[in-house]
Amino acid sequence: MIQSLKLGLYNFITPNSVGVILRKPTFQVLVSVDLRIMGSRKRLFSTSSATAQSNEPISVAAEKGVLKENDGTRGEILVEDMETVEKMTVPQLRVKLRSLGIPSRGKKQELVASLKSFLGDKLNGNGSVAQEVQVSSDESLEVADNTSKKKSRKVSSKHHDQTDVASEVRSTRKTKKRVKKDHIKDTSAEIVAKQAEVTQELSIESNDIKGIRAKKKVSSATASAHIGVSEGIDLSVNQDEPWTIFAHKKPKDGWIVYNPKTMRPSPLLKDTKHVKLLSWNVNGLRALLKLKKLCIQQLADKEDFDVLCLQETKLQEKDVEAIKETLHDYKNSFWTCSVAKLGYSGTAIISRIKPLSIKYGLGIPDHDTEGRLVTVEFDDFYLLCGYVPNSGDGLRRLTYRITEWDPSLGNYMKELEKSKPVVLTGDLNCAHEEIDIYNPAGNKRSAGFTEEERQSFEANFLNKGFVDTFRKQHPGVVGYTYWGYRHGGRKTNKGWRLDYFLVSECIADKVHDSYILPDVDGSDHSPIGLVLKLS
Repeated sequence: MIQSLKLGLYNFITPNSVGVILRKPTFQVLVSVDLRIMGSRKRLFSTSSATAQSNEPISVAAEKGVLKENDGTRGEILVEDMETVEKMTVPQLRVKLRSLGIPSRGKKQELVASLKSFLGDKLNGNGSVAQEVQVSSDESLEVADNTSKKKSRKVSSKHHDQTDVASEVRSTRKTKKRVKKDHIKDTSAEIVAKQAEVTQELSIESNDIKGIRAKKKVSSATASAHIGVSEGIDLSVNQDEPWTIFAHKKPKDGWIVYNPKTMRPSPLLKDTKHVKLLSWNVNGLRALLKLKKLCIQQLADKEDFDVLCLQETKLQEKDVEAIKETLHDYKNSFWTCSVAKLGYSGTAIISRIKPLSIKYGLGIPDHDTEGRLVTVEFDDFYLLCGYVPNSGDGLRRLTYRITEWDPSLGNYMKELEKSKPVVLTGDLNCAHEEIDIYNPAGNKRSAGFTEEERQSFEANFLNKGFVDTFRKQHPGVVGYTYWGYRHGGRKTNKGWRLDYFLVSECIADKVHDSYILPDVDGSDHSPIGLVLKLS
């Protein structure tokens, strides 16, 4: 049985057809090979003996596996038999294998084995050929002149078919690789299809991005969606308003995220007597005032508050007068600074309304050296601006806080309440319930969420008749006031609610609005507000 296959090779001669004759005792296999010019005159099968033996008989040239030139217009690559393959040099083997579409890497023995395997398959009728052609021993080969025409070949026989050699002819090793690649392509196709579905669902538009970059963008969006689901984060919101992301590791049915744009009540009528209070842990007032995009005056223009309470001002006494000059419409301001540690803690009350009296601290020397409390008296209530001590790294101040500070503050408030209702605001450094912290399970022994601090918060404030105004107004709402800088929690709304307005129970029903201003940045805390109707 005689077979013929058509191959593409690169060589130094003008485009011509080359015959590869596989001689066996009983039959011949004629392989027609097209040679193509690639602009190089270098021979792919050049050896020192190739030119010298150009006039040798074909049989001799075949044994040496060299290129035979006939008048500079035609050449033949001849392989006499399997023994001839053994005699071919490594470069000859590699060129031959490349021409057949077989990998040409490896040692000589591997190259010889690959070529023998291919030849054996061809002789046995097992080669990867698209179509088979049987030709008789008297076949004829016509070569068209390629200098003026396209390369063509006509093979005539009693039973004539045209055949193209499949470019994917491979050895056993290559076949395995190819199967693996096909599997990878199929898998990739499935992945791309799934990514396209996710792209539609998340409304990801990338019309100007193509190819690999587009796939990477879709893959990233897919990963983000999966992370959001697994961690209890709803990412299908406006990323310019991260506080509207519902983020909680242990959410309960009915919980929703706080959004001041939709959850704040309508403003009171102008003839309704009321006071508007704001509170903000600024985490360093001097640094905040350097931000051109926000200052206290700008906040005043936006919110038109009557009183602003500040915590963690980190000021020294010498800084206060310079800052007072920037307050313009707020002529009444009262500051307390830490003397135990300079540039630490500190609280202040800035007011449009002149108070009846002012008091700094609790009146207990052990608690009053860090500037943590300012009290002002108005006609209808007492206002306390407090910054409760953090239990610190390793909970080193936990005992001090729950056995000394909290009880002292609670008792002080109850004493004031004997004459007027009390409003306590500030950073109280406690997330009271699981709804008040993104990751309750992971912070059981973190300062601000220990069982001891939460119990102390209840015992010394809530159980003494002071009402958490935000939680009363929004019982099933997840709203945070603090996001740590370390992990970029503000961008994903992974925060804590540490800032409060607590009021005496007798005026809790006069609270028109208790709210958070999460869109105001400049600190790791956001401001909170209270609108209180007056008699």
